[in-house]
Amino acid sequence: MPNQKQPQKDPGRKAEPDCFHLISPEALESIHEKRTQLSYEKDEHIFKQGALAPHVLFIQSGLVKVYLHTGPGKHLNLWIARSGDFLAFSTIFGAELYPYSASALKDSDLLMIDKNSLKGLLRTNPEFALRITSRNQGTENHLLEILTNLSYKQMRGKLASSLLYLSSEEFLKEEIFNYLSRQDIADFASISTESVVRFLKEFEKEGILALDGKQIVITDPQKLSVISKTG
Repeated sequence: MPNQKQPQKDPGRKAEPDCFHLISPEALESIHEKRTQLSYEKDEHIFKQGALAPHVLFIQSGLVKVYLHTGPGKHLNLWIARSGDFLAFSTIFGAELYPYSASALKDSDLLMIDKNSLKGLLRTNPEFALRITSRNQGTENHLLEILTNLSYKQMRGKLASSLLYLSSEEFLKEEIFNYLSRQDIADFASISTESVVRFLKEFEKEGILALDGKQIVITDPQKLSVISKTG
């Protein structure tokens, strides 16, 4: 179940998230009393893979790292969820356990929503359902890319693919690398931290990127894309 260290009831007429603007006030009222606002500090766990999942979570603000436990002390980072994204959406369709873990990359505010109430909204509000489905499609495509990385690519290609994802347009304003350790990047690429450090230096020498502390600036995305495809 989500960590509820700092819960507070969603106040009466607080401004609704953008996706909920597609719902009539009458329909929205049906879930109004069945949601709770939660606040998480940087690095705080939100929920754990395999725990009971009675709720869906909606990110109002912040960044959330989504990952799998693949063995003792081992993780595979899947994606970074941001404002407007849902977490544990599969529970609406019958999943009883969280299929992955999630933790806050920075201070984040989330809504915990009763999954049956949200399922009812999806059934009666097709535009709302379509908007959510469209957004989730991007996540599905990214997961397919991860499978390709694990199955076919060499280490340089894996890292290149992860860097392209982390430096994509959706994260530009976030300066995402400030919130990620080299270990985090390694867990996205499914390679060792030592390999990440070595290849980053190689990419810098090749003029593909620039390093400044934790920050990574991609200076030649086309060349990085070639390595991602051929690596």
